[in-house]
Amino acid sequence: MANNVALSCLSHSPLLHRADPGTHVRRRVDDALAHARDFATQFDPDLVVIFGPDHYQGFRYDVMPPFCVGTAARSIGDYDTTAGELPVPQQQADALIEHLFAADLDIAMSEAMVVDHGIAQPLEALFGGTAVKPVIPIFINAVATPLGPARRARLLGAAVGTFIRQLDCKVLVVGSGGLSHDPLVPVLRESPPEVADVLISRRRTEQEQRRREEAVLAAGQSFAAGQLDLIPLNPEFDREFLDLLASGELERFDAFSTAELTARAGNSIHEVRTWVAAHAALAASGPYDSTYSFYQPVPEWIIAFAVTTAIPRQIG
Repeated sequence: MANNVALSCLSHSPLLHRADPGTHVRRRVDDALAHARDFATQFDPDLVVIFGPDHYQGFRYDVMPPFCVGTAARSIGDYDTTAGELPVPQQQADALIEHLFAADLDIAMSEAMVVDHGIAQPLEALFGGTAVKPVIPIFINAVATPLGPARRARLLGAAVGTFIRQLDCKVLVVGSGGLSHDPLVPVLRESPPEVADVLISRRRTEQEQRRREEAVLAAGQSFAAGQLDLIPLNPEFDREFLDLLASGELERFDAFSTAELTARAGNSIHEVRTWVAAHAALAASGPYDSTYSFYQPVPEWIIAFAVTTAIPRQIG
């Protein structure tokens, strides 16, 4: 790949390594992740810029920014991911923040960002660890309502892309999350005080975190058995979304309201904002071509799992 930018987007799941979806589905997902890993290995980026959500591990309602760039970050190590520091290139992260402000984007900055499996898991899938490549993590709030307009994620990605275009190095842009899913994520205004306390500021104890992870596993088993009343996975919407990304017509995503997306594809479908941002960052270097697209609904993980890769279009 002669270009200095490439893209890989992939779903994440707390149940990826904990719940058995059956041999056939497991093989398909493993093959897709292996393809993405081979793609990343072949491209061999000097820098990774990853757009990812959080699940009340690093960002809470005491201060909940719509977007945040980490100038230093560590993984909390939830759901079998590795805990530890991420190798964030501070000067480049600082320069990115300055660039985003100059592009009229109000961006938060964290010198002590905490990331969960939403960012750690894709880094491990692509590179075998969270500290293999220099990485700038960009948090996009996709869980804690109220959420901003969908177009803001696209505009953020486009501005990040113009920054990447100026760099004299190879950059892999990663989007993490989605597709359709409606997991058991608490809602602030509907939560009892002891749950709201965690959503606002209190970190879970190790025992509470274990109970939470056990509850998520049980929910996946119940959902797969048809015993849990959640918004169903929506392959029709998911394929429509993947087609939108492949077309490069990212502005079409602007038309979706938060309420419409939730009704069609679940409360956590909004994680696809990271995919839109990543594709917008790639599009800042010109038209692009999708080189791989994988899709598999996995009820045992309460998620429709997808993987895509893309590169700038070859001209001439």
